[in-house]
Amino acid sequence: MASTLIDLTHPVTTGMPVYPGDPEVVLRPALTTATAGVNVLGLHLGSQSGTHVDAPYHVDVTWPTLDGLPLELFTGPAVVADLRGLAPRAAVTPDQLADALALVTPGAVLLLATGWPRHWGTDHYLAHPWLTPEAAEAIAAAGVRTLGVDALSIDPTPDPGPADPAVAALLADLADEHDPVAEAAGLAAHRVLLGTPGGAVVAENLTDLTPLLDAQAAGLAVSVSLFPLRLVAADGAPVRAVARVG
Repeated sequence: MASTLIDLTHPVTTGMPVYPGDPEVVLRPALTTATAGVNVLGLHLGSQSGTHVDAPYHVDVTWPTLDGLPLELFTGPAVVADLRGLAPRAAVTPDQLADALALVTPGAVLLLATGWPRHWGTDHYLAHPWLTPEAAEAIAAAGVRTLGVDALSIDPTPDPGPADPAVAALLADLADEHDPVAEAAGLAAHRVLLGTPGGAVVAENLTDLTPLLDAQAAGLAVSVSLFPLRLVAADGAPVRAVARVG
């Protein structure tokens, strides 16, 4: 049976969703055949735009940059954890990952299927499930050095809140000081995983992983490639994420 390639990459387009505060994506012609004899596209985007990988440098300036990581971290056999059906902003615990982590072998890429790509392009995309620090520790303890998720981040994305500053301030005063989402907003899961000795990477904004879950359930081999642009001294870069099934 021939293998099948599945694209796991969101198209890069002007105005595409980005993490709050990141550079907006703009694509426009820089040269055209009408004026210069060739078509060349001008790109304005951030290192974390679209489907991308994070290097350890993303959260700590003393940790490795993207170009200092071995290529082996960006490809390998994949294990997919089925986290579909979770509530918005649900915290993912170690127990919910136990079945998938039991399948992990050295060099494996762990993919988290939350089902959140269905909200791509809407405000609800920011309300994705996220990893508790304990879940991140369990992933690292299992030997995973490459993690991917079909959502905006492995940590909770801050709610932009009301546009009215007075209302936002009032809600902040009323917030529970022990709110676990707020406590995890310091990118705790990123720090656990990217701080793994020897380096690790996190891929975010993958597209729908359902076909990979189906293939895994059918006993088919699944592998994934997440090779980034070769940006020097970078915190991350866009990737063309591709899975091979069979």
